[in-house]
Amino acid sequence: MGIIAWLVVGLIAGFVASKIVNRTGEGLVRDILLGIVGAIVGGEIFEHLGYAGVTGVNVGSIVIAVIGSVIVLVVYHLVTGQRTV
Repeated sequence: MGIIAWLVVGLIAGFVASKIVNRTGEGLVRDILLGIVGAIVGGEIFEHLGYAGVTGVNVGSIVIAVIGSVIVLVVYHLVTGQRTV
């Protein structure tokens, strides 16, 4: 995937995941970074389970990236001591 595709998927996934976990966004830059890391984590998890990982800007990739972003965000809150709602 190109850098623009990673940014788009990262922004969407990070925003959705932060709304799921703590009902507020983490901020634009943090949402993008969270989403990109989440896309990588989600892609790796799904590839190990035998499914396709994040392959581009499509619904399946965004869903995988959101799942990975939720995992990353929960771990982030556990490490930093922030409370999730």
